[in-house]
Amino acid sequence: MPQRQPTHAITTALAEPAEQAAQAAQTAQAAQAAQAAQAAQTAQAEQAAQAAAQAAAQAAAKAASDAAASQAAAAAAAANGDKFSIPPSGELRYDTRINGVMNQIGNIHWIDDGQHYEMVVSIPLPFVGPYVYSSKGHIDSFGIAPEQYSEQRGRRAADITVFDRTTKQLVYTRTPNNQPLADGAQDRFSVVMQLSSLVRGSPDAYKPGVVRQFSVADNDSNEIWPIETVGDENIQTADGNVQARHFTRLPRRDGDRRRLDIWLAPTLGWLPVRILQTEPNGMQIEMLWRGKLQPPSGMSGQSGAGTPDASEDATPAAPGTDKP
Repeated sequence: MPQRQPTHAITTALAEPAEQAAQAAQTAQAAQAAQAAQAAQTAQAEQAAQAAAQAAAQAAAKAASDAAASQAAAAAAAANGDKFSIPPSGELRYDTRINGVMNQIGNIHWIDDGQHYEMVVSIPLPFVGPYVYSSKGHIDSFGIAPEQYSEQRGRRAADITVFDRTTKQLVYTRTPNNQPLADGAQDRFSVVMQLSSLVRGSPDAYKPGVVRQFSVADNDSNEIWPIETVGDENIQTADGNVQARHFTRLPRRDGDRRRLDIWLAPTLGWLPVRILQTEPNGMQIEMLWRGKLQPPSGMSGQSGAGTPDASEDATPAAPGTDKP
């Protein structure tokens, strides 16, 4: 009579194929999950690459558009035969205010010898240190032509922008991304004196509502500044009321909350009597005319460069006495 196998032996023999099948199923599922994860990673990488390529294309398109607009603005200026008269040299003093609170005295050091210029703007800020903006270059057929712009805020190292007119490039120390250099391009502060030069050359051309575009380089980028003539206003200074023409920079893009307002005074030779910078966070930095010191040594008697027939009627007023 045959012997019967123990029940647990039969159960074990039947369980082994089932466990093997389960393990095989788990292995297949793991392989499928790994393949799915790899496919997802590949898709994400492709999407990231596409997004990067799209961003690069958009940045290149914007740079090309800005360069084209800059060249168009410069070409329009040349075609119009804009006259300019560079302001004469001087050491200019300004009361400075931060959010309306009186600060220390600020200065604009301005030299023009008819061929070259130098401009240094110094604005003291409490607890931070002075903000110093320096621009130097030469005079060409478009007016002021910066060669180097330096921006130092407080104790930070200076950021420098080089206007390389040989290669027609803007070169920055803050970023490796060079940009095209347009004829007539300015920096953030030379544009003030360039505007002054153009208004001095043809004051009647700058009526309320007139918008003039400038190609302006900062410490890491270049863009178009549309500057509109607002109108004539009275400005209260330490020397009394001064009649001035108000100019404002229009928004450069949607959501642009940074503002720049400039007032040029004919009785001061169309030099800036007031400059007001409004930051995106609402902070305001103001420079308000306090007086003109003696011209720098060796610079007295110079009337400034300009185009033929440019107006020279308005000259800076005599230095005023400081008031507390």
